[in-house]
Amino acid sequence: MAFAKDFLWGAASAAHQVEGAWNEDGKGPGIWDTFTRTPGRIAYGENGDVACDHYHRYKGDVALMKEIGLKSYRFSVSWPRVMPNGAGEVNEKGLQFYRNLVDELLAADIVPMVTLYHWNLPTALYERGGWKNPEIVEWFAQYAEVVTKALGDKVTYWMTFNEPQLFVGGGMTAGFHAPFEQNPTDVLMQVTRNVFLAHGRAVEVIRRNCPDGVKVGMAPTGGCVIPAELTEEGIGQARQESFSMNETDYMFSNVWWADPIFKGDFADQAKEVFGDRLPAITPEEWKLISQPLDFYGFNVYEASGVPQPHDLYAYDRYSYQGSPKTALGWNITPDVLYWCCRFLYERYGKPLMITENGAAFPDLVSLDGKVHDPGRQDFVHRYLLSLKKAVDEGIPVLGYQYWSIMDNYEWTAGYEKRFGLIYVDYRTQERILKDTAYWYREVIRSNGESLAGIAR
Repeated sequence: MAFAKDFLWGAASAAHQVEGAWNEDGKGPGIWDTFTRTPGRIAYGENGDVACDHYHRYKGDVALMKEIGLKSYRFSVSWPRVMPNGAGEVNEKGLQFYRNLVDELLAADIVPMVTLYHWNLPTALYERGGWKNPEIVEWFAQYAEVVTKALGDKVTYWMTFNEPQLFVGGGMTAGFHAPFEQNPTDVLMQVTRNVFLAHGRAVEVIRRNCPDGVKVGMAPTGGCVIPAELTEEGIGQARQESFSMNETDYMFSNVWWADPIFKGDFADQAKEVFGDRLPAITPEEWKLISQPLDFYGFNVYEASGVPQPHDLYAYDRYSYQGSPKTALGWNITPDVLYWCCRFLYERYGKPLMITENGAAFPDLVSLDGKVHDPGRQDFVHRYLLSLKKAVDEGIPVLGYQYWSIMDNYEWTAGYEKRFGLIYVDYRTQERILKDTAYWYREVIRSNGESLAGIAR
């Protein structure tokens, strides 16, 4: 079985990581603007003030997307750019930027895919309690109302949240992302409830303001374990571990976020671990939270397992002496793309969208003026062959969004780690298509048939 004729070959970005213009044209500060100014939080003390200057250079960037041949582009809207205070006042200049971007994409025959929330909460709302405040459910609904009324007639694909595992787990549980907090369990239960209800309200708003045929999903991440042995027992063990959770890692698990949204209830393990500490949710609220979605977006880079105590002097289950890793030290485990599609489809029964997958490597401009990135090309080739195996088995996969369209501000890692198909010289903002971008162009042109050109 081949990739579908309308398969959405694409690439992705996030507003705070590429746009820059952090305080221009009426934009308010977000928590990633505010909290990363504290020394010691971001590599080299860097920030997203300018980033890739996409806010001013979006037309040229879309032209490069067209040159690559992208069929789709997943981007996020900056809540503080559209609503500087998070609620109330609408910043028309900020909203117009996204109208212009969508128009530019459509003119280039690129399908726009919008994520409403990719982590940069308006600082004004954080100061009012942010995700801890139940009022955020309606604040988020107001924001969704503004964005969907502006873009709903031109955008078909929508995602409510990107990786609640990271903006709640990383930002409010472990404290390694903005707002760099560590909260007790009772607070995190309230935050979870607020995120669930905000998601539900946003889904209502999207479906109301967008034409028939709109596609609504979300883009979580989570662990996926590759079977140690391709036996019924080995596969069953990997499946079980992929959907496991405990009191230490629950915020980073698949089931904590996905079971309530896609199945309408907390996972059995959540009930066993937390019992009556789980947030109280009424039957009507469950209906709101678990409204049917059209696809399951998933961000995946490497295989994982049940988290173990970190030991700097021990290999994890996928690494070994001299094993391949990306510039961030992540294992290169191509088979994860097949197994995540299989396991997620078995459990949730929704068409899948790979909303992020890619690799950081130490790219440089060579003497010939080009950016040769064979490691990335090989990485993507291997992972796409794994994805094709899922497609060949009849698992419905709607698209693949490479992370990221261009090198950008990689959160607390600053600018050193480069994921892009497009190289960015941050001193001059010059763009250079990497070799992988040209290779990916042929993959898209052939609708994946060129993947068979090199044996795995």
